[in-house]
This record gives sequence, structure tokens and C-alpha cells, in this order.
Amino acid sequence: MLKDLKAFLLRGNVVDLAVGVIIATAFGAIVTSFVNDIITPLLLNPALEAANVQNIAELAWNGVTYGKFLSAVINFVVIGTVLFFMIKAIEKAQNLRKKEEVAEEVPAGPTELEVLQEIKALLEKN
Repeated sequence: MLKDLKAFLLRGNVVDLAVGVIIATAFGAIVTSFVNDIITPLLLNPALEAANVQNIAELAWNGVTYGKFLSAVINFVVIGTVLFFMIKAIEKAQNLRKKEEVAEEVPAGPTELEVLQEIKALLEKN
């Protein structure tokens, strides 16, 4: 039963789906952070609506937490990198297993010495 579970989990479709869900979740965090931490504070800053605003560039950054957004971007890059190396390791393990299966299926043929002895015997007969 564990062998069947392992075979199911390591199938290409399941691994691809898992990677897609993880990447989508991490990217969703980037979009959410961008909207909540960058766009919304800029749009909802009541001081921007004041008529006597002297320095709009300085005022616009009040309330913007770009550190949270950068954290979400860094998390996305780290998650993507870890997934990349995990998928490479899974592919390598699957390729090794396939090579072992092929090696077991190929019957051992005659050795070089045996072939040369057969050739010598045939030449001696003629």
C-alpha cells in the first residue's frame, strides 16, 4: 500500500499540480501585498486630498509598507528556488530508477572472450 502511495505521489501529474498550487499561492501573496501595502495606502491617504500639500512625493510614502511587499517577493523567489531543486532531485531519482529497471531487463550476453573463442572454432572448422 505504501508502494502504491509513493507511485501515485511521484507521478508527473501530481507533482506538477502540487508545484502549480504552491507557486500560485506564493504569487497570490505578492499580489495581495502589492495591493494592501503599496496601492491602498497611496489611494486612501487622506493627506493627499488636502489643498495645501507642499511635498506630494514625501506625503505619498506615508503608510506604504514596501518592506512587506519585498518580503513577499523574496519569499516567492526562495520558494521557487527550493521547488526547482526538489523537482530536479525527483527527476534524477526517477531517471536512476528507470535505468536500474532497464539494466535488470537486459540479459547478459556472451563475453568478449567467448565470442573470440567461437570465431576461432569456426575458422578452425573451415
